[in-house]
Amino acid sequence: MNILLIVDDYLPHSIKVAAKMMHELAQELMTQGHVVTVLTPSSSLKRRCSLEKIDGVSVLYFRSGKIKNTNKIRRAVNESLLSFRAYWSCAEFFKSNPQDLIVAYSPSIFFGHLVARLKKLWNAQSYLILRDFFPQWAIDSELMKEGSLIHKYFQFFENKNYSVADRIGIMSPSNERYFRESEFSEKVEVLYNWVKPMEYQREDDYWRDKYNLKNKTVFFYGGNIGFAQEMKCLLDLAFELRGHPEAMFIFVGDGDEVPLLKGLVAEHKLTNVLIFPPVDQKTYLEMLNEADVGLIHLNRNHTSHNFPGKVLSYFNLNKPVLGAVNVGNDLKDVINKANAGYISDSGDLGSLKENALRLLSAKNRKQKGENGKKLLLELFDVQVTAQKITH
Repeated sequence: MNILLIVDDYLPHSIKVAAKMMHELAQELMTQGHVVTVLTPSSSLKRRCSLEKIDGVSVLYFRSGKIKNTNKIRRAVNESLLSFRAYWSCAEFFKSNPQDLIVAYSPSIFFGHLVARLKKLWNAQSYLILRDFFPQWAIDSELMKEGSLIHKYFQFFENKNYSVADRIGIMSPSNERYFRESEFSEKVEVLYNWVKPMEYQREDDYWRDKYNLKNKTVFFYGGNIGFAQEMKCLLDLAFELRGHPEAMFIFVGDGDEVPLLKGLVAEHKLTNVLIFPPVDQKTYLEMLNEADVGLIHLNRNHTSHNFPGKVLSYFNLNKPVLGAVNVGNDLKDVINKANAGYISDSGDLGSLKENALRLLSAKNRKQKGENGKKLLLELFDVQVTAQKITH
């Protein structure tokens, strides 16, 4: 099949999990014999449309306004224009390169109109990879008022996303209840996050040497640092563990709560926290490889149940996972039952601290890291994902 993948963020310019996941999916689809093109926006593109190759994958960039690391109003405007700009910029490519299947990743919620237009042009099928429920999580986090004009605006695009999809892949069984009484329920199936299994060979301690972390237990967080993650809770954990000099916390990424984190570190004079801006995938893997524990956290007010893709990066490098998620999230049982780490409920700082102290044991970390890799191979291999999407 000829397959178009649509995503709002892609390698090599992003460290975010969506970019890495979609690149690995593109490569696996090609391995399985499909012809793949990735469509993604770029705010630095000089031309309207540019076709490039990344690791053998054809990537079609279209010129867009900035949608990452900018203020909320500019982001909302530029994301709202994604479908229009994509078609206007790359219309000639679309007309001369028909596709059999369109696979769109959400977030963003704003590609629905583009998918509808391309489906009609090509008489193609479409698959929506749905990884979060926006604007619902913004309401849960009290960033938006339910029933407000802005909520109805975003909800219009959300529903368009669902209505044009032939199938919708959600990341956990518990999220099926979000669609249970909706007109889209028959389209929904579980599509777990995925990763390409790998064995990382690098053995040196560059980052540990550079930042004097040689004898530390490094708790590592990489990815978005925003309201949806309620990152203050991980800073609270660092504050609680300041009496354990062997514990060190590293945060790598960007997002709305970076200033909050930096302010708390300064306010409490925390010497056990390092905060880094986003890095490329190669550097990200180097840093994670030298860490001991992978961190996750989700806002306690979420009503949907996200499965952070970074968990699979941690599993892939044999790192145990420590974190907290909203009550009822499947991820808690998945990790705890596999003995691949410790997941508690968001807001329960006591349990989070107790679990962190357990992971100061090297023997415990090693066992749980090995269990995580085993779980990855059983449930989250990109090969399985590619087959499910195309059948």
